[in-house]
Amino acid sequence: MLHITIPATELWNEFRQEFINTKAQSLQLEHSLVSISKWESKWQKPFLTKEKKTSEETLDYIKCMTLTQNVPSEAYNHLSYNNIVDINNYIESPMTATTIREQKQKSGVDEQLTSELIYYSMVALNIPFECQKWHLNRLITLIRVCNIKNTPPAKRSKRDIMSQNAALNELRKQQLNTKG
Repeated sequence: MLHITIPATELWNEFRQEFINTKAQSLQLEHSLVSISKWESKWQKPFLTKEKKTSEETLDYIKCMTLTQNVPSEAYNHLSYNNIVDINNYIESPMTATTIREQKQKSGVDEQLTSELIYYSMVALNIPFECQKWHLNRLITLIRVCNIKNTPPAKRSKRDIMSQNAALNELRKQQLNTKG
């Protein structure tokens, strides 16, 4: 969970010809599957794409991430540059110590990753629904780990097995000072 404070600001109202002071606003944000589901249901397109989001879409996602109750909608218009940097760093953080070496991608068409596909993976892998509130990167890492652990080891060719056995035999002959 990320805690940010939108700073108090002084604004000029052109229409009334007066200064308006806004109060500082504290927000609790959560980048989770729940947040993405809310955003996708509104915008009706996948959130997890390489496509750049408009400023309106980005601002709306921050609203979807907000756990704080009764935040005035205009408060989001006063997010500072540092607030945006903090939010982006939070979204991009892995939130786990687990690292996964990238494996060769299967050829073919990659399907768009949506919240429903992530929910499907959770159901298929028996991941409890409480995890939908985890940081999204942590949840996706858990899904990847479950998929890796559930995948049987790749079959090796006879040539590969024979080559490895020959190398092991040579190593043992050297260690034991024998000819075979």
